[in-house]
Formats: sequence, structure tokens, C-alpha cells
Amino acid sequence: MVCLGNICRSPLAHGIMDNLVEQQGLGWQVDSAGTGDWHIGQGPDRRSVREAKLHGVDISKQICRQFSVTDFDEFDHIIVMDKNNKRDVLALARNNDDRKKVRLLLGDKDVPDPYHNDEQFAPVFKMVEQGCMVLMKELQAKLV
Repeated sequence: MVCLGNICRSPLAHGIMDNLVEQQGLGWQVDSAGTGDWHIGQGPDRRSVREAKLHGVDISKQICRQFSVTDFDEFDHIIVMDKNNKRDVLALARNNDDRKKVRLLLGDKDVPDPYHNDEQFAPVFKMVEQGCMVLMKELQAKLV
């Protein structure tokens, strides 16, 4: 799960997907990162932590990190929150196999960045939750 700073959207997606994976007993590895380096080593934004907690998702122990080219080797899917994140991640892709792993969480729509608007954290949580549920069903269907 990738967003700009790895403090708002991608930690939410990481936490929500972790919960879904655990509920399904899948044992998949889920992680998150940012395309920027501003928040490396910090925890998620307090507003994301609060919104997640309201929905029974604990993201308080996540540590922000920057997306790296090695993530293409580590993960089967690179899920980005908006078209700018997608462009930045694709710029690091080494080959077509890397590029094929990258996609937007919401199909062709962006998850808006709530950082500058406190009122956006609740709707963003819902968007991300819905996107994660759709993604989970899609990935499980590929296993069958």
C-alpha cells in the first residue's frame, strides 16, 4: 500500500488489509510505504490512527518508510492511492514485471489525501475500506 508520505492513506489501507487477511486466515504479508521521505521512522498521522481505531483497526504501531525498488521483489502487488503515487512508483520500475504489479486501489479513481482537511479522514477511511474489500475478493478469487 503506497501513498505520498505513508502517514495517512497507506497506513489505513495497510491496517484494514491486515485485518481482512487475518480474518480470512490467509497469512499474506501486508505493508505500506510512501513515495516521499519526509516521515521515515515516524508513526502514522494521529488523525488516521484515531479514525482507524473508531473502526476497530489499530495502526498505531506502524512505522513510516519510503517505497524502494526492492519492494518490487518483496511484494506481488503494489497498490497505490492516487495517480501521482502510481507515476512515482512506476518511475522506479525496472521492467515490465515490476510495472504489472502496480495499480490504483480504487480502480481508476484516486483516494484523496486527507492531510490538509480533518473532515476528510472519515470518508477516506470508508473509501479505503471499500477498496480493500474489493481487492481482497479479487485476490482470493485468483487463488481458486
